[in-house]
Amino acid sequence: MKRLSSRGWLVMFLLTILLLAFLLAAFNFVTDPFGAFGDRFFTWWSYDETNNPRVAKLGYLDRHHGEYDSYILGCSATSSFPTEALNRYFDAKFYNMIVYGADMRDTENFCRYILDNYEAKNIVLNVYLGNGLSYGVEDDPLTLSMPARAEGGSELKYYLRYLFANPKYGAAKLSALRKDTYLQQDFDVFDEKTGAYDKERRDLEHIGGMESYLEAYPVFAQYPWARYDLTETENTMKSVAAIRDMCAEKGVNFVVVTSPLYCDYADYFPREQVEEFYSALAEVTPYWDFSLSSVSRDPRFFYDSTHFRNDAGRMALARMFGDGGVYVPEDFGVYVPRGGGAGHLSAYWDGPELDRAAYTAKVPIILYHDIDRDETAATMNGPWLRGQLTALKEAGYTSVTFNDLYNYVMYGVELPEKPVVITFDDGYASNYELAWPILKELDMKATIFVIGASVGKDTYKDTGVPMNPHFTVEQAREMIASGLISIQSHGYDLHEVEGRDPDPIRQGILRREDETEEEYIKFLRSDAEKMRALLSEMGTEPRVLALPYGYPSELGEAIMAEEGIRSTLTTEPVTNELIKGLPQCLYDMGRYGITSPISPEELINMIEG
Repeated sequence: MKRLSSRGWLVMFLLTILLLAFLLAAFNFVTDPFGAFGDRFFTWWSYDETNNPRVAKLGYLDRHHGEYDSYILGCSATSSFPTEALNRYFDAKFYNMIVYGADMRDTENFCRYILDNYEAKNIVLNVYLGNGLSYGVEDDPLTLSMPARAEGGSELKYYLRYLFANPKYGAAKLSALRKDTYLQQDFDVFDEKTGAYDKERRDLEHIGGMESYLEAYPVFAQYPWARYDLTETENTMKSVAAIRDMCAEKGVNFVVVTSPLYCDYADYFPREQVEEFYSALAEVTPYWDFSLSSVSRDPRFFYDSTHFRNDAGRMALARMFGDGGVYVPEDFGVYVPRGGGAGHLSAYWDGPELDRAAYTAKVPIILYHDIDRDETAATMNGPWLRGQLTALKEAGYTSVTFNDLYNYVMYGVELPEKPVVITFDDGYASNYELAWPILKELDMKATIFVIGASVGKDTYKDTGVPMNPHFTVEQAREMIASGLISIQSHGYDLHEVEGRDPDPIRQGILRREDETEEEYIKFLRSDAEKMRALLSEMGTEPRVLALPYGYPSELGEAIMAEEGIRSTLTTEPVTNELIKGLPQCLYDMGRYGITSPISPEELINMIEG
């Protein structure tokens, strides 16, 4: 066998290197984990944007910009101005062009690219105090780089950077494909249709009292201390002015807002520098300032140290457009005219301490089930129920509905001084025959959560096994017409009983071990549709779900929210704290279950203890 010469070995080595380079480039082009090449094979933009939203968002918009006519730009906090609210108020189709840590140079480049290449009728610019910290910084050439076509520079070098990137990024994308689920995960945090963060999980999490929130978000309990200087205010304002001028030249409506700041974060900066920053902004353009207000002093309006909740963004837009139907704190949002300075900030700096009692309410919810017809039995019967409800009235409690709770949270409609919610689960005939007359006698309201499959029946499903009778659709209509009774959902067929239903039985809204995520979601949507049809017969619609057995489920409740449910109930025996402006307090609310004929005094002590 002829041996290769040194030159031959060199050629073989070079060919091997070329082959490996080709394979690497082909792998990165196909997997395209940053969306640099248009993600032609996977079109998984939410994943690409999570790796580098600067690159992937322009890749997505180059294909889909015809679906939008307006853009909101800024750093990651910009995501909390909800696109659905922007669309409604501006009568437009917005895309949220937020990117991680965007300084104003990035934002200026994005705006220029958008106005030069897409149709735009509105540009909303979110200016964040943190913009004054840095300008023109690119810490990572892969994850934080700008597309060359937006920033300028060599496009060849730009594409070569991604063609020959470490293959670990493409491998991670392939691995994530196998792990992807219906709900957002760490590797796909964006909603590709809106451009905003996917906050479905966080916007359905229960928010209640301050103590529990600080346990869930310990950053607010022991907020780290730092001291920063706003060294880039001048450069930031030059870019804001450039964006203003570009919009004016193109005839595009230009609106500037500022992000709400958490109070401890605002304290990182010298007060005089903060006032200089907002004064400098007023020299460039008029703007709506939401930076410092009572919202700043309650951590429950924030996800973390620098990001405010979508509900704060929703309130901000309502203030801007004078939507008096939405609850907005009185001091939240100031319109600053051009040249208006920053004198309005003194209302925050020198104002009174936050009065949480002005926008929160304590609401106990009481849970009953069947009412025993035997008035001598040691069970919950009519006399016991009358005694407990009478005691509530005498203690100053006023019965309210879940609609009242929703109106308090969303619209600021005040509740009575001592509200209480009375509920009954399952829809037993005794609720109609015994409980309703007592409620009428005392002029008290209640909500009954019916099991859809059991309405009007006295046998268990199709088994013929006897069960306590449940009231009918006609009787439900009669109770609803009285104005005292609301009928809501306990699931159509989410109650399965061991020995009566085929194994494995479903435990409320929880997913069964033997079903796929797709099958589970399909079942829940079907159950919700059946419940919607049943309640429509009764003359109402499902808005509240009493979770069967009290079991919460993150995915299950997300699906139910998509089906129109705006409140859920557990069986945890706690008094609920409602917060105006934060509908998350209406999810996973606790209830005091009364399963035995406790004395009226014990009931009062229970809900006040």
